[in-house]
Amino acid sequence: MLPRADAVASLASEPFDVLVIGGGITGAGVALDAATRGYSVGLVERADFASGTSSRSSKLVHGGLRYLQNFDLGLVREALLERQINVNLAPHLVKPLRFVVPAFDGARLDRVVGLGLNAYDVMAVDRLRRRRRVRDEADWSPARHRVISGPDVLELLPALADRTPTGGYLFYDCQTDDVRLVLTVLAEAERFGAVVANRLDAVGLLEEGGRAVGAILRDGESGSTLEVRATNVINATGVWADRLRPAELHDEAEVPVIRPSRGTHLIVERAALPVVAGAIVPAGSGRTIFVLPWLGQTLIGTTDTDHEGDAIHVQPSADEMTYLLDAVNAFFATALTVDDLVGAYAGVRPLISTGDPRKSVDISRKAELYETSSGMITITGGKLTTWRRMAKETVDRIVWRDGSETKCRTHAVPLGMPVDPADLVLAPEGSREQLASRYGHIAHDVLAAGRVEPIVAGRPDLMAEVVYAARREQARTVGDVLLRRTRLGLTAARPLLASDAVERVAAVMGEELGWDPARVGREASAFREEAVAEGILPGS
Repeated sequence: MLPRADAVASLASEPFDVLVIGGGITGAGVALDAATRGYSVGLVERADFASGTSSRSSKLVHGGLRYLQNFDLGLVREALLERQINVNLAPHLVKPLRFVVPAFDGARLDRVVGLGLNAYDVMAVDRLRRRRRVRDEADWSPARHRVISGPDVLELLPALADRTPTGGYLFYDCQTDDVRLVLTVLAEAERFGAVVANRLDAVGLLEEGGRAVGAILRDGESGSTLEVRATNVINATGVWADRLRPAELHDEAEVPVIRPSRGTHLIVERAALPVVAGAIVPAGSGRTIFVLPWLGQTLIGTTDTDHEGDAIHVQPSADEMTYLLDAVNAFFATALTVDDLVGAYAGVRPLISTGDPRKSVDISRKAELYETSSGMITITGGKLTTWRRMAKETVDRIVWRDGSETKCRTHAVPLGMPVDPADLVLAPEGSREQLASRYGHIAHDVLAAGRVEPIVAGRPDLMAEVVYAARREQARTVGDVLLRRTRLGLTAARPLLASDAVERVAAVMGEELGWDPARVGREASAFREEAVAEGILPGS
């Protein structure tokens, strides 16, 4: 990315065709789509890129098997197509992940689940055929579901060793690092000419003749204000979508009313709950949760609870942690407690209120597009998997308003380039696979910074990533690096906070960003305070 100071100066000095407000996956996707269609694009983010919902997902790119329970077939079909497009565009970032639904004590496999998996497969293949005119189902990957034996279940879910599975369904979805996906999409948008900058808060809209012609921004670092002018203003702020609106709005129905839904996730050491594949775990009242392998640890989630209050620092609640641990302990015959957690996080999903008092779990994740009389376009709702589709619908509206016929290209724009881990000879052997998955070919640029020592002993994340994040990815705080550019604040919160790793990261960032020793100390302390506010280590 451009250095932040250069990006801010560019935003203030020239008008754009499109100004995107919001630097999560939806905003990043809109910026990429618009830029690839030839529009000049600026994107601004209030905090750090992906610091809201887009860093707090279940890390899945999936069709949404449970949405079949609500007969939300359109959403599932759309997501299955987008899942495959994501795999094609970024195979190093979006990878197939096996899932298991086991049966125990000689019980037969649930026929309803089998029917759902059949429908899942059929819709995936049907959508791909229509998109690519594929005639042979074997051309589609990941593979179709199948029945596996009890020993095969144990091989994929070793944590079930104290139970006796008699068989199971094996099916596939996909997994990613959500933040890295956002950063990769943003980098690709920049390659097509977009200008992006974080820590610019849109405090109001510029309006002329009742039309939105840009935004007034407050610089979160300098405190100064600047104006960015644009022909089209896109509100992609997710859970904050109903807070950005024109000064004079005569019809409240022109903007969505967001009903935030909180999702909590827990992380334990893989040794405490070893899984090679994902598990679908019953959690009572017809609900299920996921247990997933992720970045060398085991990820448990998620909850789905109406959320009120602060949407910036969202902590996992005690009740939600108990709910998740109880479900896992009952299923795996384990005795995990909060003390076993190495990290935890919670986020808020931007569900759109329908006025229906039903629980948020029953509300569709379908994206919605709104246009006010000022011309501002708001895109919200949806899910990580369908980011590209949401962006396409948004830019299609701009194209329609322009009377143009420019077509979407993002289904064919690669997101980075894969690299063979064996080629990353400058990295310690234990770090190569993660570097290749996280950065693709750009891992060579990361390693060019030197500093191949680990950030936390025993973990594959390297200090070279800290240098690269500050130098090339607009990382401005220790939290930007430890919670988003790497994920150590989640996957290794306990050893991270118990060591001097935070201070060492601050020192390396200080070398890149020109911090004096006093500033380095303040930044390290600020992250420790942020860790408490985020609740990444419950009980700390």
